[in-house]
Amino acid sequence: MAAGIKDKVAILGMGCSRFGERWNDNAEDLMIEAYVEALADAGIEKSSIDAAWFGTGIEEEHVGKSAVPLSMALRLPNIPVTRVENYCASGSEAFRGAVYAVASGACDIALALGVEKLKDTGYGGLPQRNRGSVNDLFWANASAPGSFAQLASAYSAKHGVNKDDMKRAMAHISVKSHDNGSRNPKAHLRNKINEEKVMNAPMIAEPLGLFDCCGVSDGSACAIVTTPEIAKSLGKKDLVTVKAMQLSASNGTEAQHNSWDGSHFVTTRAAANRAYKEAGISKPRDQISLFEVHDCFSITEFVTMEDLFISEEGNAVNDVMNGFYDADGKIPCQIDGGLKCFGHPIGASGLRMIYEMYLQMQGRAGERQRQDEPVFGMTHNLGGFPHQNVCSITIVGKEGA
Repeated sequence: MAAGIKDKVAILGMGCSRFGERWNDNAEDLMIEAYVEALADAGIEKSSIDAAWFGTGIEEEHVGKSAVPLSMALRLPNIPVTRVENYCASGSEAFRGAVYAVASGACDIALALGVEKLKDTGYGGLPQRNRGSVNDLFWANASAPGSFAQLASAYSAKHGVNKDDMKRAMAHISVKSHDNGSRNPKAHLRNKINEEKVMNAPMIAEPLGLFDCCGVSDGSACAIVTTPEIAKSLGKKDLVTVKAMQLSASNGTEAQHNSWDGSHFVTTRAAANRAYKEAGISKPRDQISLFEVHDCFSITEFVTMEDLFISEEGNAVNDVMNGFYDADGKIPCQIDGGLKCFGHPIGASGLRMIYEMYLQMQGRAGERQRQDEPVFGMTHNLGGFPHQNVCSITIVGKEGA
């Protein structure tokens, strides 16, 4: 049987660009910004990197095909570089490639970098060029807000949550994330908001209002990984190691069969179950210290609390309103501001989430630092729509935990 990758790979260094409307910078500038920080944090020379993985989602709009743009931007020394794309989980896919390469023994040191530069495209949201026959068949007239609004309606119907309670819970999520993001100098949006403003904002797709939706940003994030033994030989202490990485992809059942009721993410539950098993976590509500989830919409974060088995099914509304997931709550969610305040440069988001967990584990998160010494951090990176998606779960933590 597969033994998994728990504690076989350590994060040597990470970097993250400032996210936002980076009109005066191109994708290469953003890549370099994240990479320079990661390389300095790792304390190594470029020549030590054996291979690299490059995540980007809508490459036609900025860097173009292949992994060559990463190799050129960073002037990598003709090493293997692989471009990966898996919807909005592309950044996590780059990290998974680098982690697996080190865990397998194929590389001593590997790099993962994700980037997206979309603000220059002229679209208010994500660009909608033709994305292939599967999308044409199943996403022909879909919009992201509309699809996730249907998730909210299905959840409310299944669990008997009335409209006002659901709306206030989603508003609490948005207010909480903006409060957290206000303390993050790399976030796109750093403005605090209140519940009244969220509740009275223009409706985008019932019940999702303006502040229930994340925006699009430009940004990049980077990780350098190695074995714990090599990290220690380089003088690193208090290592942050990878405990689990699991990916789940829709198989068509949600889109093509009425056995799915539309109220949850099948892939999140599958990936979470496997990740907890790989990491040796049996009681996530008690053992996870903090986490980042794919809050493309406030309802996504809300439903994900249950799909990750933190809140009991049907009870997320109570945990949210009781502050369980606030920065000073039992398990902070989006302590860096999340997609809600960073925006969503597709190829970068997954790595940006891991970057925050890494900083928190090392006590380097500044004003956002959780004071109770986090042990396990989890990230949830989702791509696609509720009925057709991929979900990537990563758990990192202190070595030996």
